[in-house]
Amino acid sequence: MSTPTLAPLTLATMTTVEAAAAVTASPLVILPAGALEQHGTGLPLGTDTVRAEHVAQLVAQRLDGGAVIGPTIPVGVSPHHMGFAGTVTLTTSTFATLVREYVDSLHAHGWRRFLVITGHGGNGAALSTVAQDLLTARPDVEFAWTPLTPLAAGVVADMAVSEVHGHSGEAETAQMLALAPHLVHPDRLTAGTTRRAELDPLSALARRPGAPNLTVRYDRLAPTGVLGDPRRATATDGLAIVEAIVEAITAFATDWLKT
Repeated sequence: MSTPTLAPLTLATMTTVEAAAAVTASPLVILPAGALEQHGTGLPLGTDTVRAEHVAQLVAQRLDGGAVIGPTIPVGVSPHHMGFAGTVTLTTSTFATLVREYVDSLHAHGWRRFLVITGHGGNGAALSTVAQDLLTARPDVEFAWTPLTPLAAGVVADMAVSEVHGHSGEAETAQMLALAPHLVHPDRLTAGTTRRAELDPLSALARRPGAPNLTVRYDRLAPTGVLGDPRRATATDGLAIVEAIVEAITAFATDWLKT
């Protein structure tokens, strides 16, 4: 008796025959996008990519064959992290071109629905541009994109986060403890900027809630590149954050596939 196998979720593991069948059977393509940038002393440079890929897998599993996972975009728009070793960045135009050419290639084979799951907030502006351009360049394409942690704002609000928190802080570290604990170095986790009083006037302005967007480099925001105190993070909190994210994306995609 042969052992039953699950249908592959990723294009990379499919044959071309399976990919051709998936155009109809799995009409939604999920594209994980991340970054290769500093995440303090205790998290890997690929943190955003790791989180995006894990969430993409979890969402695809819950969609039960309705989606396939396309190729990852592992480097993002990260000029604000270039003050730290190991960071690699794309320009917004290069990143947008990569997304467009992924979509163009898969569009040629028949896919029309695309969802980019980005673990890196710096990719958002370029993704919005791609979405606008596709409305005229490919009017038959439906293109959506989503960040990760903002979808779990309620869970994060219930955590004991610092006054200043965010990059490599409590919420992001918690997700990595839940999804890829082998990549976290707990003994190296250190607090970064945790209070507004620690910020210089321009940085404080950039971090003011509800204000216009002002971009500054992370080596100005925090000497360690960390906002918050990752030592407070727990895998339990991370699991709750990831579950909220996956539930939100899955609910959206389920309704989308019904339209």
